[in-house]
Amino acid sequence: MTELERYFREKVGLYFHNSALLQQALTHRSYVNEHPVPPEVPKTELDNERLEFLGDAVLDIIVAEWLFRQLPLTREGKLTRLRSALVSTEALAELSMQLGFGQWLRLGRGEEEHGGRERQRTLAGTFEAVCGALYLEQGVDTVRAFALPLLKPHLDQILAEASDKDAKSRLQEWAHVTLNQTPTYHILEVVGPEHARTFTVEVRLEDRVVGTGNGSSKHRAEHTAAREALKALAAG
Repeated sequence: MTELERYFREKVGLYFHNSALLQQALTHRSYVNEHPVPPEVPKTELDNERLEFLGDAVLDIIVAEWLFRQLPLTREGKLTRLRSALVSTEALAELSMQLGFGQWLRLGRGEEEHGGRERQRTLAGTFEAVCGALYLEQGVDTVRAFALPLLKPHLDQILAEASDKDAKSRLQEWAHVTLNQTPTYHILEVVGPEHARTFTVEVRLEDRVVGTGNGSSKHRAEHTAAREALKALAAG
């Protein structure tokens, strides 16, 4: 058993019978372009782009079915938005980092030097490619068993943040009715690398700070700040 296979079996919980297929899922196009191959071997069968295409489609149907069953009272429009959020580049890149896929990527020298192992688009594509390879070798049920437990915390977070959005609307409504003012949001700080930033935002009514919040995006931090402001205003 190779070191790669051992890692996937022990740390990721996946066992591939075809190690070459797993290696292909972790091979970026830049690596193939820099390493000569026999002319009879199509380059499309060496990098992970076709597997990424397949994995993207498999994840779409798995997540769509899951949401359909989990949220029977939710309308089509919201289901579509939830699916898009769950399989977004940001979400899949986060899962890829969580599973340590970046350290196993085969990249070309230029891609490596320009931070390819931390690039969201590359990491998200790698997650999709692994799902595509898993589908080819072991079928949709195995992909479902692998992906859905990873995605569930993201769904819980997204649904919780929907409540935060309501908080932002409630704060604005309260401020208009009570004070004839509009809350304003101001970024205090942005820390962390590009793929894992944390934003700190404060919300003000005129010059008074009424709430502060953190989040992985400006919008999420604003929602948290609005929720904290409502709590503070209710407490007097």
